[in-house]
Amino acid sequence: MTDMHKHPFDPDERAEILKALSHPKRVEFLEWMRAPENHFASQAHPLEVGICAGQFEKCCGLSQSTVSQHLSVLEKAGLITLRRVGQWSFYHRNEDRITAFIEDLRKTL
Repeated sequence: MTDMHKHPFDPDERAEILKALSHPKRVEFLEWMRAPENHFASQAHPLEVGICAGQFEKCCGLSQSTVSQHLSVLEKAGLITLRRVGQWSFYHRNEDRITAFIEDLRKTL
């Protein structure tokens, strides 16, 4: 087994993900995205497209700029993906990366 298979995340990458998860609101966003039908049912677009950034604002009451910053940190860490459709930004959880990170933690901690 190569080192890449033992530790798919290098220390900097692991730290970036842990930093993203260090804020309770970002963790809450990921929790909401896990069951979008329970938290974003009022979204006009189908949830399969993703969660529109504006929906997070409605759910948490934070400003658009604060929500955007939180989503940006999660995206940079690879925990969510962004899909732009016209003027809209839609977000999905990156389940493969989340699962791989959890497995990496199990192996390294």
